[in-house]
This record gives sequence, C-alpha cells and structure tokens, in this order.
Amino acid sequence: MGASVPEHSTPAGAGAGGRSDSTELGRRLRRRREQLGLSRQEVAHRAGMSPGYLEYLEERPVGPNREGMFRLAGALDTTAAELRGEQAAVPPGAGWAAPGTELLVLEPAECRAHLAARGVGRVVLTTEQGPAAIPVNYAVDEDAVVFRTAPGTETARAAGAGAAVSFEVDHIDETLSEGWSVLVTGHAVQVTDQAGQRRLAALAASPPWAGGDRPLWIRIGMERLSGRRIRARAGGPAAG
Repeated sequence: MGASVPEHSTPAGAGAGGRSDSTELGRRLRRRREQLGLSRQEVAHRAGMSPGYLEYLEERPVGPNREGMFRLAGALDTTAAELRGEQAAVPPGAGWAAPGTELLVLEPAECRAHLAARGVGRVVLTTEQGPAAIPVNYAVDEDAVVFRTAPGTETARAAGAGAAVSFEVDHIDETLSEGWSVLVTGHAVQVTDQAGQRRLAALAASPPWAGGDRPLWIRIGMERLSGRRIRARAGGPAAG
C-alpha cells in the first residue's frame, strides 16, 4: 500500500464515518505519533501500511477508510474516535500536552480579533464574598465589551460603583493541545442614555443566555488589553 493508492482514502471532510475534517485528522495523526516519540516508519509498520502512505495521510486533505482508521488507532495506542476529534467525554485539559509548544504574546489587533470572534466570556470582579468570575454573553462595541444584566446582580453593583473589573475570553483546542486567552481590564459603567441603549440592543441582538428581564447595559472599557497563545511548533521535535 503506497502513497500513490488514493482508493484507500476518503475526500477531505469525509473521514472515517463521514464526520471528521481530514486536514485536522492528519495533524492529529502526526501529533499523536510525536507524543509517543515514534517515527513514520515505526507507526506504518505497526499499522501494516507503507511509510509513504502514512506521510500522505499526515500531509494531504484525505483520510483512511474505516479499517485503516482502526489500524492507525491501534498503532498509536489510542482510539479512532480520538483521532477523529470526538473527545466530548474527556475532561478539559486532561489530554496530552503537545511537544515543542511555545507561549506567544498576542498583539492588540490580535486580541481584538479574538474578542470579536467569541460570544461568551467571564467578568472577573470582587464581591462581598471574595473574587468571582461570572459568565456572560457579550458583544464588542469599539473599545469596550458590553453585556446586559439585571438590577441587583454583582455586575450591576460593580457598574454602579464604577469598579475596576476584568473580562476574560478564551478558546481551547483539546485535540491539538493549543489555545489562546484574552484579558480586558477596565472600569465597569452602566449605559444610561436611551440612544446608547438602543444602539447596543441593535449591536448585540442575542438575548442573555440566563434569560429573564435584564434591562441594564454594562460597558467595560478596554483600558488594558492583553492576550497569550499556546501554539505547537510546526512539525514539533524530530521523531526519527
């Protein structure tokens, strides 16, 4: 079985069972092989396929057939579901750390792009009981994060006092052991003018996930903005 035998592969996006993105599958295959410190030759021998075909699977937007997927899973001491990225039952952060990772500082423009791409984050503030992190769905309005809340909530009290708070949003890729986080620090204030409230209502069309009547708009200015990213270096360390 060689790299020139496409009939043993499925088109990108089909994978084994028709659910995986085969480009990501190739990355998972390579990452797991490197985690075990195995060369392509060693994994190919275990799976009963040629090293050239394994290279083809790792580098091209294709995936093996069902039998090939299970043979690769056995060769890599894992499961076909894990290779396909179906790890919903795995506790977050319990997977393998990727080899050769690096911690990068995000530029302000990158932080803003990540903020705009998400919809749920955590307001971090001090309460009478101590520090708290409160999840909210939010929107980005120019140089601020905005969200709705109800009177009497911790976030409403913080905004009423003009307290300094933080807002954190992140994304974790359990399969690739990569991720990023962005932190906004600023003062929470309540938006009281009706024109501003109407504009924010049009900007953030999604209602609060917590439900109920939440008429107060809170704004957290981006007085300080920072972010970090954990990234695996391309190819990782040499595996032989």
